[in-house]
Amino acid sequence: MKILFLGSPLFSKIVLERLILSSHEVVGVVTQPDRPSGRGHKLLPTEIKKFAVERGLPVYQFEKISQNMDAIREIEYDYALTASFGQILPQAFLDYRPCLNVHPSMLPKYRGATPIQTALLNGDTSTGVTIMRTVKAMDAGDIAMQEEAEIYPDDNYETLMVRLAKQGAEMAVKVFDLVESGRAKFIPQDDEKATFVKMISKEDGYLDFNQTAETLVNRVRALASNPGCYFYLGEDKIKVGSAKAAEFALKPFEIAKIKKRFVIGCADGAFEILSCQAPGGKMLRAIDFLNGYSLEGSEVVRA
Repeated sequence: MKILFLGSPLFSKIVLERLILSSHEVVGVVTQPDRPSGRGHKLLPTEIKKFAVERGLPVYQFEKISQNMDAIREIEYDYALTASFGQILPQAFLDYRPCLNVHPSMLPKYRGATPIQTALLNGDTSTGVTIMRTVKAMDAGDIAMQEEAEIYPDDNYETLMVRLAKQGAEMAVKVFDLVESGRAKFIPQDDEKATFVKMISKEDGYLDFNQTAETLVNRVRALASNPGCYFYLGEDKIKVGSAKAAEFALKPFEIAKIKKRFVIGCADGAFEILSCQAPGGKMLRAIDFLNGYSLEGSEVVRA
């Protein structure tokens, strides 16, 4: 089968890597336009564009698919596959050729753009991947294949995302094999059981030490890489890269250095910082951070 692939970040790249090794032909890759990034606002391509160019695949960058249907119709393909594309597909696109999507949750649970982060924020111990038919309604299409996946206690967004992308890639290839042989079956979702995730903002990364250690650790697992987790020591915004619950009895927002360990009191004990970053610095192990940053007289500011 001839596949048109739509995606943007690392999740997409992992799926595409597996797809091009299958018996199916990827005839083109659609991704978001290059975006400005960093202090110099240099235009940078998406992960999937860099990979596709390296593999010699045709790349199409559309700000809006709806405004580029003439270009889409010039591409000869049988099916489209989306994986973390980042645009809502217009009905004209969905009507032109059938489209499947790789979604990292057990639909109808966690419909929307942030299912991996939400699973970690909620402290879930399992999640999964769904291959479904793409329809206009958000993640509401009929399901072609679904598999569960365990969430390990030491998982963060990056480790879980990579594992789910690899799992989803294998599943997508199997579904296309079934479609090609005429054996694919699509099962409707139960909309009454649907739950929806919210978009993540920078403010969601704030660590409120009135919360429990488990809640705070889950927030770091989910959001430390993007948009980032943080709290304030005086006027300094301290970013947290990794953390765990600690056994010390401290009051919320009480800060301490105990046996070279960086701990802050929270609702049910203590939150231990394992790696963090001061303004203008690099992400360091907590012990290295403490060697260069004095906590004497420092106070955790309540936002």
